[in-house]
Amino acid sequence: MSNELTRRRLLQIGAVGSVVGAAGWSTRYGERMDTELQTQRSQFSVPDASLTSQTDPVDVRGAIYIPPRAFNFYQMWRYYDPSVIERDLTYATQVNLNAIRTWLCYEQWERDPDGHERAFDHFLDTAEERDLSVLIGIFDGIGANPTTDRLLDTDPKTSVGLSSPSREILSDPTRWDEPRAFVEWFMENYRDDDRLLGIEVMNEPGWSANKLAFSESMFETLVDNRGSVPLTVGSTSLVNNAEYARWGSEIFQFHYNFVSDQATFQEMLERVAISRAALDTPIWITEWQRARKGQGFTAEPEPDERGPDYASLAPLIHDAGLGNFFWSLMVKPAWVQPQRKNGVINGLFHEDGSVWSLDDALAIQAMSGETSLDVQERQEVPDWMAV
Repeated sequence: MSNELTRRRLLQIGAVGSVVGAAGWSTRYGERMDTELQTQRSQFSVPDASLTSQTDPVDVRGAIYIPPRAFNFYQMWRYYDPSVIERDLTYATQVNLNAIRTWLCYEQWERDPDGHERAFDHFLDTAEERDLSVLIGIFDGIGANPTTDRLLDTDPKTSVGLSSPSREILSDPTRWDEPRAFVEWFMENYRDDDRLLGIEVMNEPGWSANKLAFSESMFETLVDNRGSVPLTVGSTSLVNNAEYARWGSEIFQFHYNFVSDQATFQEMLERVAISRAALDTPIWITEWQRARKGQGFTAEPEPDERGPDYASLAPLIHDAGLGNFFWSLMVKPAWVQPQRKNGVINGLFHEDGSVWSLDDALAIQAMSGETSLDVQERQEVPDWMAV
């Protein structure tokens, strides 16, 4: 299917009614949902029975990963600790994951390119030894501007997740050759690396003009230096991929971190199933967390909804056969500042190998068809997070 036809079909699928998005599934058209789904089934000749029984061509059962005490990706790579990586990726195997999604850091590469390369090589080796493929992001559109103070801030109460590159670079095309060199370095070394599941140009460029223009330019550099590893974009919503299809994206992503209830999530899965039946491109949900009443990123959740609850959504994703990555493998403060201020944490494993929720761990493991796990449950905020 041509990029233009794929783009048109994504726009058709996403144009009527709700859109799959990071802040949640819009339900203002709730009374029209059933009619819209039936219309789309008819349009693309998708039989009802197939909607939740399809599977992606690649079996992807993954988690977002950043070391527990790294508060941004600069810290992950600057203070890279091989023993921590080896420990944490071993935890991933205990719940039968087969993939990890994480990001490089342009700011650290600028500071120490050889050190970043050595660390990433070790990361890939460690993942391969544990039968984990890696979906690697190059830039990140989400988070605060990466000032020096923020890059180095290790205080759980003041640190925030950081975007990359800086706003100063994004807004000045005359400076884009600086991060382009980072992309070219990466492709020269890893474009044919079979340990990689995909190469993601940026996480959530969304609708920002600067981020979109920058990401498209960097994607062109990926294409100009392409190898055998598929190229992709970390997409806020499914419909954003209409633009990324034009660029040449080969894996369509979408994010749906917080949803108000399971029924709404199930409706979303039906829409994704229609997309998968109509297109010949893999579709993965590469960020998901839990059902909760306060579903948006800036919403303040109820006190009992500030922790993880992967068991609320994992069975639905499993039944849909959808490639997926939950946020996150390790227990950590939330990535974005409003959530951190609201006391939101996420994650499956503590540093000592215990899990926040045994129900969550079993639900994640069940995606592989197994439910046998001998771990301790500990629903306690780590001491280092309360400092």
